[in-house]
Order: sequence, then structure tokens, then C-alpha cells
Amino acid sequence: MPPQVNREENEKQDIARQAVDILHEISTILTDFLETQNCHLDRRTLSVCISMVENGVNPEALANVVQFLRKEAQKVNFAKQAAGANQQ
Repeated sequence: MPPQVNREENEKQDIARQAVDILHEISTILTDFLETQNCHLDRRTLSVCISMVENGVNPEALANVVQFLRKEAQKVNFAKQAAGANQQ
């Protein structure tokens, strides 16, 4: 591969990484500001969500799915805790 192509690819990766860093900071700030659990996205999850939106996924629908999955996970965690408490 010519050096020019490698350099351009590296620059694209750096720009994408910087965008993810900025969006992660925004997510963290919003989370702290709103004090809710609606925004807690780690860097990897945020990156996946951004990629999905870039590939045509409706952002609002994606947000709804993320919220739904969090609520379901919370229910499962509560059920596990209750089951553990009942066994003692």
C-alpha cells in the first residue's frame, strides 16, 4: 500500500477516535448534569451506537431500544438479588 494511503487511513482513524472521545465527554457531562441513568454509555457502546447511526439506524429508535434493554437488565438484576436473598 502506498504511504499516502496509509497516512490518510491513519488520519481518518485519528479523527474518528477524537470524535468518539468528544462524544464520550458529552455523554459524561450530560449524565452528571441530568443525574439519570439514561446516558451512561461506555466508550465502546457509544462507538457502536455512533456507527449504527452512521449506517442509517434511526437515533430515536436506537435510544428507545437502549433504554428498554437497561430497564430489562435492571429487572433481571433485581430478580437475581431477590433470589439470592431468599436462599439465605
